[in-house]
Amino acid sequence: MINFFPSAPVHDVRFDVPSGERVLQVLACVARAGQALSARELAAQTGIPLSSLYRQIAMLKKWGLLQEHVHNGQVAQSGLYEPGPMAVQLAWGFDHHSHLMQQAREEMQQLLERSGESVGLLIYLHGQVICLDMLESPQALRCSFTRGSTGPTARGASAKALLASLPPAVLDAQLATQQLDDARVAKLKQQLQEIARQGYAVSQDEVDIGVWGVSVPVMSGTTKAEATLSLMAPTSRALPRSDELIRLTQAAAAKISQRLRIESRI
Repeated sequence: MINFFPSAPVHDVRFDVPSGERVLQVLACVARAGQALSARELAAQTGIPLSSLYRQIAMLKKWGLLQEHVHNGQVAQSGLYEPGPMAVQLAWGFDHHSHLMQQAREEMQQLLERSGESVGLLIYLHGQVICLDMLESPQALRCSFTRGSTGPTARGASAKALLASLPPAVLDAQLATQQLDDARVAKLKQQLQEIARQGYAVSQDEVDIGVWGVSVPVMSGTTKAEATLSLMAPTSRALPRSDELIRLTQAAAAKISQRLRIESRI
């Protein structure tokens, strides 16, 4: 099951949305926060006035998508909001019926067994890198990614592999939100061009100190990346066999891509 409260920082999710979609904006904000949020925190992050926000919260609570956070055994009027029980049903449905998850699961398990290292499946959605699934190695690894967590969008192999597959206009819009100077943007774009050329991204110490990672796009067609398959390991274990780990991840991603293409033609 997806972990609704991974160890991740709270992200600012303010952007222009139609008034009819504000309830979804609130729900998305709570889902990616990594902790229970107060109404004032939600207002600050979404830009929705408190008077309107309380109406959105009430609607979401009515449908079981939000609930008040239990504090010291007391739930009534806690003032903090977290995903509700209906969110569990949504997550279960995604886990069991997602076309991408179904096609990826077997290859992820085999990659874990062949490499002995942790394997994740991540996507890019609305300016966020989201971990859909994570199979953890039996060997020790301190990694920020857990199921349901969000990660940095311009650092690490997973993020860069996803950015490298974005259309130029979408990429420029995403980089504009990163508060990077012109030199950093130019350097990052050069890296992304090289990643697109070689078909995978490698990083070391970019997200977690002491962690090496390789990430390969999962393609449903010739240009569209549905997700990225990432393998993560302690640098001390990974560097002596980095070429092998890259090849194993490439092979697994290619098999998932093939499954997606075959399934799309049926």
